[in-house]
Amino acid sequence: GGHGAALHSRAQGLSTAVFAGGDVGGTCVNRGCVPSKALLAASGRVREMKDAAHLESMGIQVDESAIQYSREGIAAHAKNLAKRVKGNLENSLTALGCEVIEGRGILTENPQEVKDELTGKVYKCKDIILAPGSVPFVPPGVVADEKTVYTSDGALELQFVPEWVAIIGSGYIGLEFSDVYTALGAEVTFIEAMDDLMPTFDREIAKQAERLLIRDRPIDYRTGVFAAEVTPGIPGEKPVTIKMIDAKTKEHVETIEVDAAMVATGRVPNTGNMGLEARGIETNRGFVNVNEKMQVLSSHDENAQLIPNLYCIGDANGKMMLAHAASAHGISAIENICGREHVVNHAAIPAACFTHPEISMVGPTEEQAVEMAKNEGWTLGKSQGSFRANSKALAEGEGNGIAKVLFKKETGEVVAVHIIGLHAADLIQECANAVAAGTTVQELSMMVHTHPTLSEVMDEAFKGAVGMASH
Repeated sequence: GGHGAALHSRAQGLSTAVFAGGDVGGTCVNRGCVPSKALLAASGRVREMKDAAHLESMGIQVDESAIQYSREGIAAHAKNLAKRVKGNLENSLTALGCEVIEGRGILTENPQEVKDELTGKVYKCKDIILAPGSVPFVPPGVVADEKTVYTSDGALELQFVPEWVAIIGSGYIGLEFSDVYTALGAEVTFIEAMDDLMPTFDREIAKQAERLLIRDRPIDYRTGVFAAEVTPGIPGEKPVTIKMIDAKTKEHVETIEVDAAMVATGRVPNTGNMGLEARGIETNRGFVNVNEKMQVLSSHDENAQLIPNLYCIGDANGKMMLAHAASAHGISAIENICGREHVVNHAAIPAACFTHPEISMVGPTEEQAVEMAKNEGWTLGKSQGSFRANSKALAEGEGNGIAKVLFKKETGEVVAVHIIGLHAADLIQECANAVAAGTTVQELSMMVHTHPTLSEVMDEAFKGAVGMASH
């Protein structure tokens, strides 16, 4: 978020300084999106090459036992990618004339001031954008030593591939790492506090994901339970102990011993010790309250006061904890600083889970859309496209998956799209653009899609929404 804000700030001719805190690129580049995609890419290749039946169907013979990988090599691939991208980001800042300050920036008691935590030097400025990001949340009772019990930070190091790993939480992060671990030969147990796996996902997509990503893999799960106590072990010597209690009754349910445990229970704002209290700003669970222009408010109360010349973007404001949302926030904040009123349309920001196959979405789940339609007085329409009927997907031997379009029947306005299937993360962008631009299913149904490509899955869904058939 801070990087995106800085680039746009310089593009508008503003003098710009970035307090990097020794962490140019933040979580996304150093401990999140970027290195995790490297692990997924490498482990995905291993999975593909070991799928002898799939390759045989395409006329390719392989000896599964001959497929080997280097754990150290895969870990180095992730580390080197993060290092390269971090360097590119830093170079882009300096090339555009941004001053990059190594220390972490903290607010002082005075407005329009930032202190370098490293040197103590105080910088005066016109406007300040807070972009501290977030850190992994470790629940009470869980001891994370980042060796045998670790967050996503430790998991990205890939210090070893456990024979049996428990993943606490079944959201984006947990699902992606289950994909990595099972591809590299591990068994996985999900521990989910909610009654359903993947509780934030559209239910229809979650059921497909359970079939494609869990049922046929060495994965089992416990739902409706908390990992109340997690005690680290010693690799190869002593197991990790996990005591589970019922999420409702809090009674002891089961205790298991595994080789490792990954804590994937979400993230919390990294807003501690950055001088918010000095400016009279109250947070809620660490989140900074902002208005739609990303301007900081003094609290989360109705009577909260606007703090002049102070903005907060990305994970720290809690509006949408995604790297590209943070960048959008940063650009929006600069627009408002320049006097051009701008508001981010969060309903049009897509998200993706980079499993094999991928999952992507924009807008509310079908369950949420049903409630919206009822409350707002419109009729919900639904149309689907199938990867099973797509020539490109079939050529790849990857016919599993669906694309679901939800729309307002009265106007044709696209409300949401959910996809699971080959390259779903790339296919969602057309849909997010449609939501952002207000393009209707009638208009989308008449747009020409390249043949033979996966985009025709979307073409089928758009045409189906208006009663047309795609060939």
